[in-house]
Amino acid sequence: MAHSTGSGNTIKSGLIDFTAGSLGGVAVVYVGQPLDTVKVKMQTFPHLYNGMVDCLKQTFKNDGVVRGLYAGTTPAIMANVAENSVLFAAYGYCQKFVCKLTGTEKVEQLSTMGNASAGFLAAFFSSFTLCPTELIKCQLQAMREVNVQGSQTVMKITPLQLTQQIFKEYGIQGLFRGLVPTIMREMPGYFFFFGGYEGTREFLAKPGQSKDDIGFLKTMVAGAVGGCVLWTVIFPSDVIKSRIQISNKKQKFLTVGMDIVRNEGALALFNGLKPTLVRTIPATAVLFVIYEYSKKFMHQSFGD
Repeated sequence: MAHSTGSGNTIKSGLIDFTAGSLGGVAVVYVGQPLDTVKVKMQTFPHLYNGMVDCLKQTFKNDGVVRGLYAGTTPAIMANVAENSVLFAAYGYCQKFVCKLTGTEKVEQLSTMGNASAGFLAAFFSSFTLCPTELIKCQLQAMREVNVQGSQTVMKITPLQLTQQIFKEYGIQGLFRGLVPTIMREMPGYFFFFGGYEGTREFLAKPGQSKDDIGFLKTMVAGAVGGCVLWTVIFPSDVIKSRIQISNKKQKFLTVGMDIVRNEGALALFNGLKPTLVRTIPATAVLFVIYEYSKKFMHQSFGD
């Protein structure tokens, strides 16, 4: 799949990456949303639940499937589509940029380290689309617990109403609360994500075989490895980010981190890691298969 040069083609391959990333983003939500809800609840209110299964059961009992386990699905789809479309489009451009820096001829020849660096740079751009949508998603998912703590009744609120409310109260910076922890989480995270993914693809390719031709199952395995590495590395900063975003207060990243360790112990920074890994394996496997195969299909359909 050699890419010919020329700006028309660069735009076209950018659009293809953007679309393929969007399709992958939608699939991820439907595969993983219930466990994502459990993750946010366990990160923010660990004392209310005895682990993953208990949290799943209670959420199901209290709020059912659609309002409980699939809470925040609309903003989650928006967040995932916004993030993955920008992420994969930026990843494509950053790969070309890393090629220029390292004097590599083709994107396909980039080392695992080169791909990881492209992922690191791409995550900076996707953080700006991810932060506001993720903020709304976290607040919707933890709505019941937040209200119970403040002893208000549980309100029904749509993602749009919540966005307007935050905007009215705090202005545009209210929606970007947690941008710095988001960037601090995303950039190292995606270094390992793309590094883990590309490294595993290389490892699974037979001698002389291109990693684009390793097939469906091996692509899924590589995606799952990338996802697990990503989450294990970034999980503590994700816990801090979830707490900052549901609190609506201006808080320093490190202060919140130190408080959690001081009051709840270091392991509290890994609250909710189990449902995250259980969710990540099918979700990132599906993400990469849909991304790679729809990209291949579009390149073939629209000519390269």
